[in-house]
Amino acid sequence: METKIHHTINDLINKLRTHQRADGSWRFCFETGVKTDAYMIILLKSLNHQDEELIKKLVKRLLSIQSTNGAWKEFYDEEEGNLSATIEAYFALLYSGYANENENHMIKAKTFIMKKGGLANAHDLTKVILSLTGQISWPNAFQVPIEFILLPRSAPISLYDLVGYARVHYVPILIASNMDFHLKTKETPNLSELLGGRHINDRPFDFSKSIIETIKREIKKLIYLPKQIRSLAFEQAKQFILKRIEPDGTLYSYFSATFLMIFALLSLGYSKTDPAIVNAINGLKTFVCKTKHGYHTENSTSTVWDTALISHSLQKAGVENFDPMIVKAGSYLLSRQQTKYGDWAFNNPNTPPGGWGFSDSNTINPDVDDTTAALRAIKELASNYGNFANSWSRGVHWVLSMQNNDGGWAAFERNTDNFIVTFIPIDEAERTFIDPSTTDLTGRTLEFLGNDVNLNVIYPQIRMGARWLVRNQEENGSWYGRWGICYIYGTWAAITGLRAVGISQNHPSITKGIDWLHSIQNKDGGWGESCYSDAHKTYVPLNASTPSQTAWALDALISVFDQPTPQINKGIEQLIQSVHKNSWETEYPTGAGLPGAFYIHYHSYRYIWPLLTLSNYRNKFLSQ
Repeated sequence: METKIHHTINDLINKLRTHQRADGSWRFCFETGVKTDAYMIILLKSLNHQDEELIKKLVKRLLSIQSTNGAWKEFYDEEEGNLSATIEAYFALLYSGYANENENHMIKAKTFIMKKGGLANAHDLTKVILSLTGQISWPNAFQVPIEFILLPRSAPISLYDLVGYARVHYVPILIASNMDFHLKTKETPNLSELLGGRHINDRPFDFSKSIIETIKREIKKLIYLPKQIRSLAFEQAKQFILKRIEPDGTLYSYFSATFLMIFALLSLGYSKTDPAIVNAINGLKTFVCKTKHGYHTENSTSTVWDTALISHSLQKAGVENFDPMIVKAGSYLLSRQQTKYGDWAFNNPNTPPGGWGFSDSNTINPDVDDTTAALRAIKELASNYGNFANSWSRGVHWVLSMQNNDGGWAAFERNTDNFIVTFIPIDEAERTFIDPSTTDLTGRTLEFLGNDVNLNVIYPQIRMGARWLVRNQEENGSWYGRWGICYIYGTWAAITGLRAVGISQNHPSITKGIDWLHSIQNKDGGWGESCYSDAHKTYVPLNASTPSQTAWALDALISVFDQPTPQINKGIEQLIQSVHKNSWETEYPTGAGLPGAFYIHYHSYRYIWPLLTLSNYRNKFLSQ
């Protein structure tokens, strides 16, 4: 097996060397389901933007991933299909002009939609798209008065209780819904027969209604006259958006937010040819990547994330820091360290910028995970070059400053965990609106601070983080991960983080976590978890092994044991086999966005995590 490990590591290094771009970055596709492709078609057709070649490419991919029953899925093992994805794809295909409702595959799609309850049962974001295009009236859930924008942070609830990525989606929605805006063209399909006999606002009563009433009461406390309040709110909402446009024209470098921004600006009277809208469309077009199923529109590029992780894994694999591949990657990352104060500074005003974002065009929205990934990648360069050393220091300081008061780390902002906002009646509000401490962020941050900054639980901040992880372990020994699928991801992050800061391999939390990983190992030696875990909030086996999840589980085991165990060696054998496979398991989405609605297949993961885990195995067990 030792020879296989060496060969596989060298093979992965050589493959990654050939994929590096001239600027030092790696640009792998950030592939999701149908949502962004469908929205791009809807956007281009709504604006009468003449790019038939792109529309045809996106149509081709949508058709290639339709299931035989007419539905579209978010992940391979999703039973029957996904209602919202099917509505979005069906609408986009009709709007494109390259499919008609009488074709057999479209009839099947329509039948599936009606079987699942029609448009009334769609995800709330899908309902927003349907409202913007005149298919339905605006649902009550989006009828929060625009004056909400003006509430001070001292109010029981305000816009700034939402995390930044939620704000840039919610503000455009508030603008368009308050303007009661709909954009229909002569080519817009009519989906009224898909309502399914239910009113679009059918929703059982819950506590969320009182949250809306609370917002309205707070608005009434404002001192301005009603007309002044409303015009001021619209202007402030517009300025909020314009101030967050990236150099490439996109809003916060997200496709979904930019899509909503365009419709919001149109609702405010912007022309379809206004530079802000034209630049936004051109920026979105740069998000198109090629997959095995054809061309796909990414929700954002993952260039910084991929480049940082790949550079780190290559160095773990033995590539020297003076290798041109590593130096070029470091220079690229150095150029993407952020220098602006973004929304993260609202709750962290006394810390200078120093973080990294996720995408190539991201300049104002750093996050903790990308920052620790970039810092891992430039650590050795920082030992030799002054400019990297300065960058390293600013980045480490920023990461430490982002710790929440509860001891954990979140992704984007400090202490943005006002649970009241999760009662706003939007699907998955708990996952969408707030940014609390999570296992994966806390664990991965501790792993970085322990292994790369040489901090341990002697330091109060580190001890607080470790205690947070111990407190938040599940009864069965696993941990829930927010940004990956899901319990394997969280358990890997927690165990490796605790071990890195000096927690004993015999600590009860560690032993419980290891026992849980052992209990879910597949017969073939690997690990695999279904995206259903994310939606059900309990572990659901995939009954197959994926490269990334197998690598995560193995990496956790390797961090604990002093010698390779039978479970580790069997897993390594399976991992080596998976590197050379091309199957649905190697393409299964293991990145998480929204439960039941948005999952990510990182094309880079089949290289990154196997390379890192095999290297960690070799460095620990074969170098003795």
